[in-house]
Amino acid sequence: MNAFRKAVEARDTAAMEACLADDVVFTSPVAFKPYPGKPITAAILRGVMRVFENFRYEREIVDGPNHALVFRTEVNGKEIQGCDFLHLNADGLIDEFTVMVRPLNGAQALAEAMGAQFERIQAEALEAFNAQRD
Repeated sequence: MNAFRKAVEARDTAAMEACLADDVVFTSPVAFKPYPGKPITAAILRGVMRVFENFRYEREIVDGPNHALVFRTEVNGKEIQGCDFLHLNADGLIDEFTVMVRPLNGAQALAEAMGAQFERIQAEALEAFNAQRD
């Protein structure tokens, strides 16, 4: 998991994407349904990098293939505390990625900021999906 944490801390979106399994499922703190697949998950992570300010991991908890990365960040002036819950498959790639955040006003700021990114996220995911098929 060290590779993913280092990639996030370096804001290296290509390295973050390399840590994702093709069948990864991303569960957002602000969306009702999960997002399946590497193209959409990678696009969401790029969107997150565009809206998070002063991001830092504070703690990492490991239990076999399960990892919890506790973080703090800001979105539009609202401080957010959150956790990335990750599961690694047999190849060491992330196949489950769940994010939880608090407090409510921070989650609302995140939802608003990511909502503004969503058209771009969808376009990036579709482009990546089509490139995979070719």
